[in-house]
Amino acid sequence: MTRPQAVTILGSTGSIGTSTLDVLARHPDRYVVHALTAATQVDALLAQCRRFAPRYAVMASPAHAHELAQRVREEGLLVQVLSGAQALCDVASAAEVDAVMAAIVGAAGLAPSLAAARAGKKVLLANKEALVVGGELFMQAVREGGATLLPIDSEHSAVFQSLPEDPDTWERRVDKIVLTASGGPFRTRDLGTLEKVTPQEACAHPNWVMGRKISVDSATMMNKALEVIEASYLFGLPGSRIEVVIHPQSVIHSMVQYRDRSVVAQLGTPDMRGPIAYGLSWPERIESGAAALDFTALGALSFEKPDDRRFPGLRLAWEALEGPAGTTAVLNAANEVAVDAFLAGHLRFDQIHRINDATLQALQPSKPQQLADLLAIDAEARALARAQVERLRA
Repeated sequence: MTRPQAVTILGSTGSIGTSTLDVLARHPDRYVVHALTAATQVDALLAQCRRFAPRYAVMASPAHAHELAQRVREEGLLVQVLSGAQALCDVASAAEVDAVMAAIVGAAGLAPSLAAARAGKKVLLANKEALVVGGELFMQAVREGGATLLPIDSEHSAVFQSLPEDPDTWERRVDKIVLTASGGPFRTRDLGTLEKVTPQEACAHPNWVMGRKISVDSATMMNKALEVIEASYLFGLPGSRIEVVIHPQSVIHSMVQYRDRSVVAQLGTPDMRGPIAYGLSWPERIESGAAALDFTALGALSFEKPDDRRFPGLRLAWEALEGPAGTTAVLNAANEVAVDAFLAGHLRFDQIHRINDATLQALQPSKPQQLADLLAIDAEARALARAQVERLRA
C-alpha cells in the first residue's frame, strides 16, 4: 500500500488554506498534514491543530508562537510550535514532505516557496507573488531542484488543464492564453463614484469568497495584472500572447487558443476546492467537494473587453513585463502598500492605481541575482510607495 502524502500548508488559516484542509479531510487515506502555518490567528491555527494533528505549527512572530505553544501544552496536543521566517522555510523543505501548498499572501511567501522548490517538492502555487516577485529566479529554483510546479489560482489551473501534456510543445502549438476575469464588484458601477468606494464594498466579491487583500485586487483588477505576469513565467509565453477578457459568471476559468484557432477551455463552479484537488492529486483526479456544474441552469455566458478607464491598473502588467528584470517585483510591492493604505482608510480606492503607476515609473531596478536582491528591490519599492501615500494624504 502506498503511504499517504505528507503536506505542508503555508498560510493554513486563509481561504486557500482552509479550502485545502477541507479537501484533505475528504481523503485521509491519501494525505497527512505535516505542518500548518499562520501569521497571527492563534485561535484558528489551534483549532486546525486539534483536528489535523500536524507535526509542526508555525507562527510568524515569537509572541504568537508562545501563546500557541502554551495552549497546545494545556490541551496535550503533540504539536511542535515554531516561529519565524526560517521555520517556514524548514517545514516547506523538510525531507519527509511531499507537497507544499504555498498560500501565504504577498511577498512574505516568497522565501518558503523558494525553499520548497529548491528541495524538489510538489509545489502547489497559490501565492502569485512568488512568480511576480521571484520571476526567473523562482523558475530557476524549480528547474534546478527538480520540483513539480502546479498552479492553484483558478485561472492558471484552468490554463494548465487546457494545455498539451508536453510543455516542450507549448510555444509551438499555442497561439495565446486567455485569462478570464469576473470584473469584481464595480464592473458596472458609475465611474464618478469610484473615489467613494469603501473597503467593505471593495471586499464584497460577487462570486468568490477571498481574503481582503485579494478582494481589493479583484475590484481594481490588479489581481489580473499580477496573473498576466504569473502566466508569462509559468507557461513561458510573452505578455503579447496573453489576453484578458471579463466573464462575469466565472464559469469558464480560462482558455487556450491554439495555432489552428481552436480553443480549449476549463469550466467549473466558482469553488477553489476544484483547482486545489487537481493540484493535490495531479495527474489523477479526486473528489473536491465542489458542486457539479449544471449546464441546464447556467443561462447565458457573457464576455466583455476590460474598460481601461475603470481598470487602469491592468495595463501595468504588460509594462512591467517589458521592463528590466525586477520590475514586476516593484509593481507587486507598490500594490501591497497601496492596498494596505486603502484598507486602513489612508487612501481612496481610485488612488491605488496612482501609487502603483508612480512607483513603477520612479524605480528602474538592477537585475536581481539572488533572493537578497529581490528583497532589496521590494524594500525600495515599498519605501517609494509609502512616500507617495504620505504625499497624497498631506
